[in-house]
Amino acid sequence: MAAEKLTFTLDTGNGEGGDVVIKLRPDLAPNHVERIAELAGEGFYDGVVFHRVIPGFMAQGGDPTGTGMSGSDKPDLAQEFNAEPHVRGTCSMARTQDPNSANSQFFICFDDARFLDRQYTVWGEVESGMEHIDALPKGEPPREPGKIVKAVVS
Repeated sequence: MAAEKLTFTLDTGNGEGGDVVIKLRPDLAPNHVERIAELAGEGFYDGVVFHRVIPGFMAQGGDPTGTGMSGSDKPDLAQEFNAEPHVRGTCSMARTQDPNSANSQFFICFDDARFLDRQYTVWGEVESGMEHIDALPKGEPPREPGKIVKAVVS
């Protein structure tokens, strides 16, 4: 991936202008950015819900089953922990207790979550459309979860 700016755009379907534009950070986590770009290019994230939305903390999605228990059929990724802080708009990979278990699930921080720093792989930051993440239905899982209508990397 060259030095050009890469973005991951999530169409959340929230009426007019429901796009969330995320600046990808291959400088922080090249393998995670590559995985997200690969999955988006395959249409993997299209129609996937945000299955865990905790006010004041984060919104999590990227599981095709919508349960939080699954991922893609690709191998898990080795961690690429970095010093980037988990603050409002930070995009990071979800994982199990195993630090090398990130696959397709990710979360977007609503607020500061600095206790996650250097324990989860930060791979991007929301540049615009954070209000659409704020507007996602809350819950674990939400009764009627918000979803990614379409995800594109450009």
